[in-house]
Amino acid sequence: MTSARPKLKPDQPKAITAWQTQTGAVIWMRADGGWTQNIAELGVFTGEAAEAALAKAEASEGEITDPYFMQVTEEGQIDGRETLREHIRAYGPTCHPEFAKENI
Repeated sequence: MTSARPKLKPDQPKAITAWQTQTGAVIWMRADGGWTQNIAELGVFTGEAAEAALAKAEASEGEITDPYFMQVTEEGQIDGRETLREHIRAYGPTCHPEFAKENI
């Protein structure tokens, strides 16, 4: 499963995000190649390392669903065209604090 997203340049810092197939939870790839539900633990990738990490994620389809690059800063903060979308995926709905995700 894929969906069209803006293409990021090789030198642009990026993270890899997906959904955990079993639970539907939003997850991010850590620098070590594992997955986390805590956005503070996401890995920042560039260049060939980013492409290799995305290939590894795509090979895990079934365990995870629809892995893709999202733009981040070098420090791992959400950045770029889809900032609002990614912020909502990371922290929950913007309508009321009661619905925010816990443990972030």
